Amino acid sequence: MSSIIHDTLFGLAIGDALGVPVEFKYRSELAENPVTGIRGYGTYNQPPGTWSDDSSLTFCLADSLCSGYNLTDIAFKFVAWRKAEIWTPHGEVFDIGMTTHRSIGILEEILRKGDAQALHLLSLEGDEYSNGNGSLMRILPLYFVIKDSPLTEQFETIWAVSALTHPHVRSALACFFYLRIYHYLVNKSQPLAAVENARSDFRKLLELQDIVPAERAEFSRVLNTRFHRLPAEEIASDGYVINSLEASVWCFLRSQSYEQAILTAINLGEDTDTTAAIVGGLAGVYYGLEAIPQAWREALVKTDEIWELCNAFSQSSLME
Repeated sequence: MSSIIHDTLFGLAIGDALGVPVEFKYRSELAENPVTGIRGYGTYNQPPGTWSDDSSLTFCLADSLCSGYNLTDIAFKFVAWRKAEIWTPHGEVFDIGMTTHRSIGILEEILRKGDAQALHLLSLEGDEYSNGNGSLMRILPLYFVIKDSPLTEQFETIWAVSALTHPHVRSALACFFYLRIYHYLVNKSQPLAAVENARSDFRKLLELQDIVPAERAEFSRVLNTRFHRLPAEEIASDGYVINSLEASVWCFLRSQSYEQAILTAINLGEDTDTTAAIVGGLAGVYYGLEAIPQAWREALVKTDEIWELCNAFSQSSLME
């Protein structure tokens, strides 16, 4: 029987895997040949069911958290993945964003020097021009560390983990908003109510943290209650963290099933695997693993290893 974490991680990874073969395809191309199910090869010439860095880094985080929250261990896991030592689908790293690649190189140097304290200072190094979606795509397992903490403490922990690869406050805020949606879904809210409650919490955080107006403005669209009614032409689906957050929320709110949410995300084009992974985590926990098409579940590579990870996470102290 699946648990919340099974629903979440499989939901994320299957969305990722469906998006991998068509990453970087334009929306117009996919309109002519839309994704309707599992494909193989394509962009990276990978077999069907192959997941990318989105799932790999999510698994690394979940794997680390099985032993409790330790920022140094999370960094070690990320470095080990980049060396293709852990959590690759086929023994190699075939997809990694530039910011993530560069940041993990910095983590490796910090760890080599034994300067663990430096990991806690990375949020001071934020660069506005490095707000890709690389921390948003992997952040979901952290929910089980922060779920019982006050909002400001949640944000501090989120920022510390986000900053391992994406230290700017904008990326941390996007992760916070996403995790608040997830929180309400875990607690059985309907999608629209979950997003609206997350908006309320997000506004509270903006005041508590005294977030500057320029950063608040970045979230103005996703905070609008009519946001999900925008036409697809107004939804961007590239690798910018705000666009990824918006696209994922938009797809989730406009869908009636896991399958519809994932296919809507992928057929927006561009960063197909990441948009589908981000919405896949939400849709997975809301609809449940059994609602995911069987053919999609059976095609996913390393299913046994992912199931074992979910079992270990479910039995960890985080789930008590």
